[in-house]
Amino acid sequence: MPRSGFFITFVNVATIVIILLTAAVSVFAFYGGLDIHGLKFNAYAIWHRRQWYRMLTYGLVHGGWGHLIFNMLTLWFFGPLVEDGFAALFGEVGGPIVFASMYVSALAVSTVGDLLKYRNDPYYNAVGASGAVSAVLFAAILFQPRMGIFIMFIPIPVPAWLFAPLYLVYCVYMARRNVDNIGHSAHFWGAVYGLVFPILCYPGIVTWCLSQLHLL
Repeated sequence: MPRSGFFITFVNVATIVIILLTAAVSVFAFYGGLDIHGLKFNAYAIWHRRQWYRMLTYGLVHGGWGHLIFNMLTLWFFGPLVEDGFAALFGEVGGPIVFASMYVSALAVSTVGDLLKYRNDPYYNAVGASGAVSAVLFAAILFQPRMGIFIMFIPIPVPAWLFAPLYLVYCVYMARRNVDNIGHSAHFWGAVYGLVFPILCYPGIVTWCLSQLHLL
């Protein structure tokens, strides 16, 4: 992996298209233009009725404006970094394709755990792109492990290499407590997938990441 000029500027087509599509579908659903119930992740419907499309469409709808804005802002901040990184590796055309492939597959992969856990519960539903957004965030950390990440109510940026393990531990802890209505399991597996996918595509990224941390 080249160490000079690695991050280059492209028009981040994939990131923009994903944001616009997700925002449009979510807003239409907010105002009754779409049947959100037919798009939700419902493990029972997926497992027993073979409605596999729900493992993707749930990421197009959100539980409210705050949920949508938070996810899309996170994607806006970190998506271009990852898309540019893939473009540097796979070309100006290949990069956006690889990025979009990671995002879409992360929607499905991040829900596999909940699918198996809640497959016999017809009342378990989930919406939102958080699993895929977590994948993008962690792929960004892999590309730039020394960048700072701002967390709500903390006035200084947290180094990405420190944020990553803390985030994973938090997701596991909250998933076990199960005291809120947030899919912490999907966040966890999405984040893990955001590390695994780039490595499978280009194993040399591990060396790049370690070199940025001065571990090589």
